[in-house]
Amino acid sequence: MFKKILVANRGEIACRVIRTARRMGIRTVAVYSDADRNARHVELADEAVPIGPAPSRESYLREDAIVEACRLTRAQAVHPGYGFLSENAAFCERIEREGIVFIGPKAHSMRAMGDKISSKKLALAAGVNTIPGHNDAIETASEAVRIAAAIGYPVMIKASAGGGGKGLRVASDDAACAQAWESCRNEARNAFGDERVFIEKYVEQPRHIEIQVLGDAHGNLVYLWERECSIQRRHQKVLEEAPSSFLDEKTRHAMGRQAVALARAVNYQSAGTVEFVVSRDRSFYFLEMNTRLQVEHPVTEMITGLDLVELMIRAAAGERLPLAQEDVRLEGWAIECRINAEDPLRNFLPSTGRLVRYLPPPEAEGAVRVDTGVQEGGEIPVHYDPMIAKLIAHGASRSQAITRMRDALNAFVIRGVSSNIAFQAALMQHPRFLAGDFDTGFMNEEYPEGFSAAALVHDDPLLLAAVAAFARRRYIDRAVRTSGQLHGHGRKVGNEWTVLMGDRSYALTLDPIDGGYAVMHDGQTCELKSAWRLGEFLFRGTWNGEPVCLQLERIGLRYRVCHWGTQADMMVVSARAAHLLSLMPDKPAPDLSRFLLSPMPGLLTEVPVRVGQEVKAGEKLAAIEAMKMENILKAERDCTVAEVMAKRGDNLAVDQPILRFA
Repeated sequence: MFKKILVANRGEIACRVIRTARRMGIRTVAVYSDADRNARHVELADEAVPIGPAPSRESYLREDAIVEACRLTRAQAVHPGYGFLSENAAFCERIEREGIVFIGPKAHSMRAMGDKISSKKLALAAGVNTIPGHNDAIETASEAVRIAAAIGYPVMIKASAGGGGKGLRVASDDAACAQAWESCRNEARNAFGDERVFIEKYVEQPRHIEIQVLGDAHGNLVYLWERECSIQRRHQKVLEEAPSSFLDEKTRHAMGRQAVALARAVNYQSAGTVEFVVSRDRSFYFLEMNTRLQVEHPVTEMITGLDLVELMIRAAAGERLPLAQEDVRLEGWAIECRINAEDPLRNFLPSTGRLVRYLPPPEAEGAVRVDTGVQEGGEIPVHYDPMIAKLIAHGASRSQAITRMRDALNAFVIRGVSSNIAFQAALMQHPRFLAGDFDTGFMNEEYPEGFSAAALVHDDPLLLAAVAAFARRRYIDRAVRTSGQLHGHGRKVGNEWTVLMGDRSYALTLDPIDGGYAVMHDGQTCELKSAWRLGEFLFRGTWNGEPVCLQLERIGLRYRVCHWGTQADMMVVSARAAHLLSLMPDKPAPDLSRFLLSPMPGLLTEVPVRVGQEVKAGEKLAAIEAMKMENILKAERDCTVAEVMAKRGDNLAVDQPILRFA
């Protein structure tokens, strides 16, 4: 077994690999860019080596820097994690020429599966179901239109070297096909250095289901059941679960056997994933094979009891798989929510900055797991993907796993950057998700205008109001104690409060009881008990005897309560103050309609307009790159450019003006 391995990655996956290596008694080496000098994975590793500036192409994608770090530290093996160099066959070969073991598949397997065109041909030869389409590179937009029309719309235009949602578009007519061909080529060239694209039939109402496979150098291969990855946004997975509520036993085993057949055809040695698209009648078709560890691998670990990173390390060291297919167990249900630094209320735009508060929910063996690469006080940089953590919940049943996930999301505190926790909480209570009635079109169907606060209507707003009043009363009690007033003067405080929550108000009476207050509202009496202390972010207690966990903070004169994804900012005042506030005029918001503002922090890569230019609605005004994604800003209406206020190459802040219109 290896004595020392180098982890050629960063963030959550680097920390996850280090954790397993440490348990196995293997020393670890971290590599880091200038932006990650104080990152968590650097602290966790036994050694750490700097490899360059913040941009990944100057650090984590530098093969020579990784090789030199191995030489310097005498690392015997390299685990690439996912992303970066994990599926780079040339890097794999270079590492092994240096006498270092690559913890992953061999280069020939990567090459065979890394090209979507050749992999589809290979899958056909291996007897794997494939989607009808044109499997050769398409050179012109007119050729793409001709081929798409012959296949029949809708079609999917895909980059041969694509992945992670990049270089992928769906087209329903000739015009959209021509535009999609050009967009895919450009995006693929920029992201992968390979502009080849191909076309295949788009399966309508598809489910995205993948099979985890595992192989060793002795010809042993097993499949570790499936993962459902159908809930996606912009072709990027949002949450995953294992197993799939859609598959029956017959389909599950048929997909597993085909996945193993494909892996065997390329002599696959390590952990890998064969992705399928599954139609409404459970017909399934090969999409691609990811020759690396997947982001969502923890759900497979939770239902099988296996450590995939450990098995990858052992396979790379030449050991045989410790189990046969009949030994692979499937126990319970697991769900993974990707917790990202993005603002769901601003169309999921990236959010960067310092993690002022970071309190993940407590882990519980076999129930709740948190895989993270950050810590409180750390930075979320603009240079990399927006993942903060992966939250995984396991239960004996799907419903229990969902309940545990909801509770864990309630207890996940992130401040300083925006996160998608509220959106994940909304998904955990969406009727279609609860029923397992969804496909890859779920997001477009349920949130066609994007995600908004209107999607988060709390089923018990009285609870939120009561918690705010509870906090207000505790602050008042402290003020009375610290000011030296006698408790006999409590009549100045009183027990009647009005809670203002948006356009609603709640007249509450709070009477002290053992451990909390009896809350009276509109003839109804509820009991709220808690040992909450001033300044704590988590409010744990009971509401009418049922346990509750909410997030609570005081912001100026307001109290912010978060629960089940709902965020409510409330004022707790006397009835007289509530009346006076209702008479105050509203301050109008400033008119910013004549400006194009940056919706996110990022690099301004293009400003294709000039002063005096008349632009039409829908025309491109600017392009911003942030967290490995290009975001195009288009004109919402016809207008004339009066001033260009930022230039290409500028690093923009949120709401920084880019253009002013006449």
